[in-house]
Amino acid sequence: MKDLMGKAIWDYYHNENSEDLQTETSISELDELPVEYLFRGFEDMNKIEQKALQFSKGKTLDIGTGAGSHALYLQNERNLDVLALDISPKSIEVCKLRGIKKAVSENILNFSGETFDTIILLMNGTGIFESLSKIDTYLKKLHTLLNDEGQILIDSTDILYMFDRDEDGGVYIPAGGYYGELDYIVHYKGESEEPITWLYLDFNTLKNAAVNNGFKIEKVLKDEDSYLAKLTKK
Repeated sequence: MKDLMGKAIWDYYHNENSEDLQTETSISELDELPVEYLFRGFEDMNKIEQKALQFSKGKTLDIGTGAGSHALYLQNERNLDVLALDISPKSIEVCKLRGIKKAVSENILNFSGETFDTIILLMNGTGIFESLSKIDTYLKKLHTLLNDEGQILIDSTDILYMFDRDEDGGVYIPAGGYYGELDYIVHYKGESEEPITWLYLDFNTLKNAAVNNGFKIEKVLKDEDSYLAKLTKK
C-alpha cells in the first residue's frame, strides 16, 4: 500500500508542499479532496459528524481516524478516553503529533485486546466493509470489540441518486452486484493507489446485516441521502 492519504496528511501537517488529493470511483469522475478538510474543527463538520461526536460516551474507538479530527475533539473537548485507529501509518504518526494520546496503525480485523463503550465510523463508515460479501465478517468483529451496553455510531449514503432514471422514474442500475459497491481510487502528486472496494450502504441493507449479526439498529439522523445509524447489542 502506497499510503497516499497518509502522505498527503503528513505533508500538510509538516508544510511540505502538500497538494489536494484526487479521488474517483467506478461511477464518478475525478474529484478534488483538499487535505485541509481532513484537519477541520467541529464547527466545520457536517450534521452527521457533529451528532455522532455529541452522542459518543465512555471509552471510544475511532476507526478510520485519518488526521484524527474526530478523536481529537472527543479527547480534548469531551474529555473521553479515545483510541484512534487507522490502517495508514503516516496518518497515525500525525495523530500523535497533533496530541492524540492513544493512536494505533492497524487493520480493524487484526485489532484485539480491548473493548469499548462507543465505536465511531464516520465519513461513510460503511466503506471499510468493502463489499456485501464481507459485511458479516466486519460486523462480527465489531461485536467482539463492543461492551455489552455499548454503541456503534456509523454513517453512510444511499447513492441510488447517482444513477440515471427513465421517464417513469425507474433507475438504471448496472447488473452484477449491489449498486453501492464501488471501486475507489486515490491519487496524490502524480501517484495512484491500487483500486480498493468501498461500500456505500442504504439503511435497510445495513439494518438487515446488523440484525443478522446480533445488533439492534436505529436511524439517529437523516441528512438528504446520508444517515447516521446507532447499533447496540441485542
